[in-house]
Amino acid sequence: MLTTRFVDGAPCWIDVTTPDPEGAASFYRALFGWTYRSTGPEGGGYGFLERAGRIVAGCAPLTGAPLTGAQGPAAWTVYFRASDADAAADAVRKARGSVPAPPVSVGEQGRSALLADQMGAAFGVWQPGEREGLESVGEAGGLCWAELYTPDIARAAAFYHAVLGWETSAVTFPGGVYTTVSSRGTAEEGAFGGMVPLADDPVEAEENRPHWLPYIGAEDPDAVAARAAELGGRVRMPPTSIPGVGRLARLEDPHGARFAVLRGDPRET
Repeated sequence: MLTTRFVDGAPCWIDVTTPDPEGAASFYRALFGWTYRSTGPEGGGYGFLERAGRIVAGCAPLTGAPLTGAQGPAAWTVYFRASDADAAADAVRKARGSVPAPPVSVGEQGRSALLADQMGAAFGVWQPGEREGLESVGEAGGLCWAELYTPDIARAAAFYHAVLGWETSAVTFPGGVYTTVSSRGTAEEGAFGGMVPLADDPVEAEENRPHWLPYIGAEDPDAVAARAAELGGRVRMPPTSIPGVGRLARLEDPHGARFAVLRGDPRET
């Protein structure tokens, strides 16, 4: 599970790149109670989304930002902890991935890079300096899971093992078999995400490209989904219960950034 006791390879940051940071902040404030704190011009327009005074995500203008350097459609990016961002970027190149934004220092906070796997799924790495990562994860209103949709599970597993040291496990549940991922040496107890065959999921296949999807914890996914629609977002997959997993919904904000919400409950039917 995700905790703020971050280890190498585990998710430690997420941010949304958007053409309208203030508008996005308003949407997520109404949805999750997040507040927005801009770093101002000196921070390149980057801002922090906070819940109860703790950072749960970042927010970057679409034209680029210190942490991402990204340009393109509105999107959420998942970052994984790396003890050496430059070494991670080199490992990505050796594994035949790509480095859209090479490692860059963010003041004394840390060092970041935006990368992509062999099949084009974008992700980031964060080498901590003064900032370890997010201040709240694994609870309502914070990042609780990350999922990769890919055309080739075996190939993706080999790539991320080479780059980040991940280990994978096959978990059987009533709907089939699910591939979980965890940091090296943490076994299944350290699972923080999973991999899903892109072609097997009609909701994610509509995007027609490999991608990462962050899950935000929610006490009431049904209410969050209804509120997202009221606020101009889109419900890509309505609230659904999965035995042994919980209740989840997949959403899209008004600018097109995709994410999901989850109330984990093994008793859910």
